Amino acid sequence: MAAALSTGWAQSGQPVKIGLLATLEGPFAAGGADGMRGAELAVKQRNGTVAGRPVQIIKASSDAKPDVAVNAARKLVEQDKVDILVGPLSGGEGIAIKDYSKTQPQVTFINGGSGAQATTLDNPSPNFFRFNTEGAQWMVGLGDAALKKGYKRVMVIAEDYAFPYSQVQGFMTEFCKGGGKVPVKAWVPLGGKDYSSVIARIPKDVDALLLVLGGADAVNFLNQYESAGGDKPLLGGSITVSQDVLNYRGKKRDSLVGTLSAGPLADAYDGKEWKAFVEDYKKNYPVSAGGYPSPSLFAYVYYVNMKAALDGLEAVKGDLGNNHAKYREALAKMTLKTPNGDVKLDENRQAIGTTFVTEVVKDAQGNLHNKVLRKVDNVNQLLGMNKADFKIGSRDVPNCP
Repeated sequence: MAAALSTGWAQSGQPVKIGLLATLEGPFAAGGADGMRGAELAVKQRNGTVAGRPVQIIKASSDAKPDVAVNAARKLVEQDKVDILVGPLSGGEGIAIKDYSKTQPQVTFINGGSGAQATTLDNPSPNFFRFNTEGAQWMVGLGDAALKKGYKRVMVIAEDYAFPYSQVQGFMTEFCKGGGKVPVKAWVPLGGKDYSSVIARIPKDVDALLLVLGGADAVNFLNQYESAGGDKPLLGGSITVSQDVLNYRGKKRDSLVGTLSAGPLADAYDGKEWKAFVEDYKKNYPVSAGGYPSPSLFAYVYYVNMKAALDGLEAVKGDLGNNHAKYREALAKMTLKTPNGDVKLDENRQAIGTTFVTEVVKDAQGNLHNKVLRKVDNVNQLLGMNKADFKIGSRDVPNCP
């Protein structure tokens, strides 16, 4: 009877309600707005329907704080009664939403843009799926690129929460193994305004700085560092060279030209599917309407996760009966076609996918974008290590002073 009822309900044309959670306040507000655009684009590409059912998007906002994100998720799940929740954006939020998902087995949670390792590596939730690779996976290849550039000693300046820990681990695992040294790590608060004390701590004998700062934090640091006469070469976290930072309207952003970085996308990648995605984004969200010359990191990962949510619904003909059993099985086994190649999930429902090593350059129109230096496929969450030897990134892991 339950199977018959669920099938009948799926075929009846009832709307599928999807909650969409992103940071529309705080330091990542610009990235969150572009994340919303990416998710909406995946729905637009299906003309607002999936498996014969209209898609109803209900939006909610956070400010990158885990407790605020959970409160927003509670509203979507417990008041709005969404079937699926896509989000959140930031790393600490992702861990908190993963934990909350365990209390709501009737809802399927699919990540938005958050990239902390612990979301899926530490006590994963059976109803939380992440189709984007995470912060440490995004940095694979950057350590080698830094060493080849001649950077032997690097100072880390990063926000003090789970996602930057992951990014720093992804960089340092490779960098330290190759003989690099990180004599100083400066962990700064999310949403910080004054970086003078950090700038004063920069040793003269480091070859470069690794910045894992996003949104307004990255802009504030760059302004203050250049005003202080700083001239060290920069390495960037994935969020530091995203379009929401590169298109900040000010001269200081030019200091990012030449910055080596890595992440799940590269603006200048010439893959056919990527170029088609960029053109579709630009058509729907031109610069004149608030979009960027190329989709930001957040637009891309939200697009990928929303596409996964919809592809899964199509695969089961919209059937969300029996606590989404068929739907979750389809998600877990899916090979997701993305603009940057196929993505599959591991046993923790975590993406295995592609990373690009990049360099920031300026085009003829004066826009900054990331060109491809190297493409690394099939990057898994353990960074090539044995499970027994792997430790989740933290303030002190890894360490090579």
